Amino acid sequence: MDTEKLMEEIREANLGYMLLAQQMIKTDKVAAMFRLGVSQDVADILESLTPGQILKMATSNMLLCRFRLDDRLIMNMVTEYGKNKLMASSHAAVLMAGQPAAGLA
Repeated sequence: MDTEKLMEEIREANLGYMLLAQQMIKTDKVAAMFRLGVSQDVADILESLTPGQILKMATSNMLLCRFRLDDRLIMNMVTEYGKNKLMASSHAAVLMAGQPAAGLA
């Protein structure tokens, strides 16, 4: 994959992520904050962005979303396909809820 194609893919992923995040926040802010792993301040900013601001942010050459599954234990629980998949997913959600929300630096 060449660099230009990669940058195009990043911009598309950013736009989709930003639109989804804003829609989630406008629908149910508390649930969105949990699912996105963001603080109240970040959720408020995302909620107030205009379409032009979202488009401008999406054109960044850096991916705006990140993996929250940066812990091997949580990653294993989420990908567990054994008999207790529901229990493993529930346990992973509890552990992830204990992680700090991403805030503004």
